[in-house]
Amino acid sequence: MANHGYEGGRLDLPFVGISTFGKRPYQPDWAALDADVAILGAPFDAGTQWRAGARFGPRGVREASTLFSFGHAGAYDHEDDAVYLPGDVNIVDIGDADIVHTDTEQSHANIEAGVRAILDAGALPVVIGGDHSINIPCIRAFDGQGDIHILQIDAHLDFVDERHGVRHGHGNPMRRAAEQDYVTGLTQVGIRNVSSTAREGYDDARAMGSDIISVRQARKMGTLGVLAHVPEGARLYVTVDIDAFCPSIAPGTGTPSHGGFLYYEVLELLQAAAKRHEIVGIDLVEVAPDYDPTGSTSILAAQVLLNFLGFIFHARGARDI
Repeated sequence: MANHGYEGGRLDLPFVGISTFGKRPYQPDWAALDADVAILGAPFDAGTQWRAGARFGPRGVREASTLFSFGHAGAYDHEDDAVYLPGDVNIVDIGDADIVHTDTEQSHANIEAGVRAILDAGALPVVIGGDHSINIPCIRAFDGQGDIHILQIDAHLDFVDERHGVRHGHGNPMRRAAEQDYVTGLTQVGIRNVSSTAREGYDDARAMGSDIISVRQARKMGTLGVLAHVPEGARLYVTVDIDAFCPSIAPGTGTPSHGGFLYYEVLELLQAAAKRHEIVGIDLVEVAPDYDPTGSTSILAAQVLLNFLGFIFHARGARDI
């Protein structure tokens, strides 16, 4: 009989203990990081243009992630005949970046410092927002880390340059990313319906190296057709806005947009991306738990992140063989 680690120690069921991400160890000392993956919360939502509440996203996703803390030796997937996130994948939770209310620049600087600490430790940064503006400091932290391509899964283009003096809100992050010389391009998937970005923003995005793919276009292309828009060999930073999903399964967000993806459409895209590309960073944003009393949006976010991490490290192991 296989040894799953259940024979000794505490049972430690999901509803017991402290809600770190996946009930992984907490490491508050950012100067002493030693891990494969570090989870950072970015509970900032002052960049929103409508409903706030994503500041509670990191807390909600962490609590939901305890549902998937069963098993001491990874998670077996019978469809793939693979064990994901076995015990030798070291994931730690480093807590939250400090947020200063009403101060976007200082709050973003604190988030950037957290991501830089993770990168300096050689770990994969996984940042849980917060509104989508938290992507701005995340991408800034990659200065000096080599070229990256951004895969954005989102309902909205987020390519506004400036509106009433605002340059660092949740409608601006992809524009700010495209301005970085180490960002070689963007593949923006799921963009649909009435968007926060005006027509000139779409024109600017294409001129600055973006491929823009709607949900319906992605469904016609299929997973591999979408990934054909990502340059071969590109190092990928993946940003997932929970409103990329249909609000029928993800209502807990500030700006829901009907007609979005269902679970497996995104999961299969992330799995294929992990197989074809080196994933260098992840953020998942715009979960606002208070708009979903069922908790299913937070569970979806946690499930997506844990599965994606499983795919990444399984692919890394396959490449090392």
